[in-house]
Formats: sequence, C-alpha cells, structure tokens
Amino acid sequence: MNDSPAPTDAPVLDVWCDLQCPDCRSALDDLRALRARYGDRLELRLRHFPLEKHKHAFAAAQAAEEALEQGKDWEYVEAVLGRVEKLDREGEPFLVEVARELGLDAEEFDTALVDGRHILIVDADQAEGQAIGVTGTPTYVIGGERLDGGKSQEGLRERVTEIADRLLAEREQ
Repeated sequence: MNDSPAPTDAPVLDVWCDLQCPDCRSALDDLRALRARYGDRLELRLRHFPLEKHKHAFAAAQAAEEALEQGKDWEYVEAVLGRVEKLDREGEPFLVEVARELGLDAEEFDTALVDGRHILIVDADQAEGQAIGVTGTPTYVIGGERLDGGKSQEGLRERVTEIADRLLAEREQ
C-alpha cells in the first residue's frame, strides 16, 4: 500500500506494521515526517505483520487493504493507529466506523471483512516478513537494511533518512 505513485526507480521503504500495535502508533510522526520530506521520491509501503497477541490486527490489515482499494489508505491507517485502544475494545465494528468517518463505503468494508477478499495479501506480507526476519512491529526495510522499531524508535527516522538520502544520491549519479 502506498500513498501516491512513485517513480519506478524511487527507493522503497517497507514498513512492517500491526495496526493494533502501540509502537506502530508511536511511529506515525516519523512516517508523516518522511512522507513530507520525500514526497514521491521515496515509495513508502505499508506491509502487514499482524501479531498474534493483537486479536483484531489481522482484520485491521484486511480493512487497510480495503481502504487502499477505496483510495484512502494512509488516511485510514493513521485513523486506526491513532486509536488502538478503541480497536482493542471494539474490534471489527470500529474498523467499519472509521471507514464511515472517512467517507468510505462502510458496507463494502463490512463485506470485505466477512468474505475475506484481502486475506491472501495479508498472509503474503506476513510470510515475506517472517522470511526476512521480521519479529516485531514496526520494522523498516530500506536499501536491504532491516531496522527494528519494535525495540525502540530512537534514531530510526534519522537512520531511514540517511539511507534514503544515500539511495537517492546514487540514483542521480
């Protein structure tokens, strides 16, 4: 899932995320800052890594994919992450409520959660994450380097910026 079409040769920042994870919520400011700094020069992709300990994270990942189909992916992700406690308490009805708040087709969200049309995308992300060693969220992968934000957010934005700047400079040569 990404915010806008990036040039095909733009560096990619994969953000492995669990939408019920307080650490992922803490990472929102960094993600906003990176999107503001780089715009379409950096492709920011949400990758799903719902953790077993968060019982609504798998449904939230599917809902995020439905938001992507309806054109409001990051807006939806930020709205859900901003209220992880409410997701903890209310589960799937909250996911549909957020869709309604954002002017999305809430009935289609409800249907998507029931029919499981996005399960394969979520499963594939999770399998790929496990294959590259993702164990917690958020985890960032850029330029072949994996940065674990689940342990600490300290210094991560600076490290991502350093790598992105290097990749962009290499691309311009």
